[in-house]
Amino acid sequence: MTAESSGAIEAGCKPKCAPSCVPGGFVYSPPMATNTAKNHEIYVCSHCGATSVQWLGNCPKCGQWNTYAQEARTSTPLTGRVQSTGLKAVPLAEAQEETAQPFSCGHPALDHLLGAGLVPGSVLLLGGEPGIGKSTLLLQVAGRVAKEGRKVLYASGEETLAQVRARAERLNVLHDNVLAIATSSCDDVASTLTLERPALLVLDSVQTMACPDVEGLPGNVNQVRAVATRIIEYCRSLGVCALLVGHVTKDGALAGPRLLEHMVDTVLSLEGDRKQSHRLMRVFKNRFGSSEEMLVFRMERTGMNIVEDPTAFFLEDRNPNLSGTAVVMACESRRPLAVEVQALCSRSYLSIPRRVALGFDANRLNLLLAVLEKRLKLNLSQTDIYAKVGGGIRLADPGLDLGLVTAVLSSFYDIALPPKAIFFGEMDLNGQIRPVACQDMRLRQATRLGFTPIVGPGSVTTIVDLAARLFAREANTRPAQARTAAAQGQQPQRQWQGQGSRAPQAPYRQQGQGQASHKTEAQGMQRPQATRGNQS
Repeated sequence: MTAESSGAIEAGCKPKCAPSCVPGGFVYSPPMATNTAKNHEIYVCSHCGATSVQWLGNCPKCGQWNTYAQEARTSTPLTGRVQSTGLKAVPLAEAQEETAQPFSCGHPALDHLLGAGLVPGSVLLLGGEPGIGKSTLLLQVAGRVAKEGRKVLYASGEETLAQVRARAERLNVLHDNVLAIATSSCDDVASTLTLERPALLVLDSVQTMACPDVEGLPGNVNQVRAVATRIIEYCRSLGVCALLVGHVTKDGALAGPRLLEHMVDTVLSLEGDRKQSHRLMRVFKNRFGSSEEMLVFRMERTGMNIVEDPTAFFLEDRNPNLSGTAVVMACESRRPLAVEVQALCSRSYLSIPRRVALGFDANRLNLLLAVLEKRLKLNLSQTDIYAKVGGGIRLADPGLDLGLVTAVLSSFYDIALPPKAIFFGEMDLNGQIRPVACQDMRLRQATRLGFTPIVGPGSVTTIVDLAARLFAREANTRPAQARTAAAQGQQPQRQWQGQGSRAPQAPYRQQGQGQASHKTEAQGMQRPQATRGNQS
């Protein structure tokens, strides 16, 4: 060691040439990284569960405002050493099969929707808007399962026991095998499951439950995740089938983290207009059956009753002699449904005409109207168009296109369609009619119901062909101003100078209206002149 380094060490500082020396001349090593937990704070969105290292006013994932809350988390660094757990992999062919046998829920149609009924140890999630009938339907299922000799636990976090009893009396499902608790604690539900060992658990709802050892209010993302995890673990270990009720957001999606849908075995959705009497149950996920099934319920005083044949259920009290209505053979979840599509075309007094769509995507209506204007040479720029699907249901079937444009043309020309005509088919941007899914099933169902003619892919090829057959109209290739001048008995003016210029559009007015207005204006302009002449 040099004299300079020795002097530096005696002075209490560490020189550059002796990085590993300490006062006294001993050699030391830098401290090794230890496997100690570190506490750090992050911000978590209470709506979607997104995390951020800093507070954000607007969540970039879900778009909600003021939803980030600070949370303290503990992270343990990885050591690189893994302890053996004794778990061994086995060939998949030697894996043990499920020995638990599914049992019926009391509705044969609902058993078919679920695949094989209610499977012990499975978890089902039912979502829907408030007042749509989720609690009523699940209480009916609980009563039917109890009548078959199985014990049912109904855990309510939204209602009192008196309210649950009043609904059970109205539905006539009171039974000694139906046990009920009113609590918002997940531990109470877990302890009751361990004590009673029921065959079915109805949890209403997962957003109202809370775990005492998890921070946050009930309905928070962390609480929903913790409650769902704990209930699923208990039900699968005890062999209890669980029916969870889930809330939905304003957009119709299930509230809480997306992880909730991945954790459960089946995801069901109960949809419909609360002002209507029918409800639609769709399957979004099913590990025990098909996810392309659908049921139609009718809400009555005695509860939710299944409509056995919903094919023509939405055509009740329909008047086929009115213009602007068309029957469409739609297909939802591989189930054909005959629904009515209504359209209304009226004169617009606005600078931008209105386009209103109820029961389907409004962008589809705008797209189809653009095709009609292009292919049939129609002037819809000063026409308000309203379209809806009868019955208050919402459809996303591409086969709705042909019936929708037919209803719009029927209202535009004010000509009623054939009373027993039915339509289905997709229309592309060129006005051609394309095939759709489940076409053979639609044909068989339309034939069974006695509809004729059946207009679809194969019977018509383009929208021009459809307009010529139903309304005896052909695409007018003359410019709009030339057609208006010919209708008024005038000589059409020259529309364009060269090949690239466009023809101006004629104003939207009736015949003779323009001449009368110009005459009145001319008389009004001459009256002041005559008055000044008399005074002079």
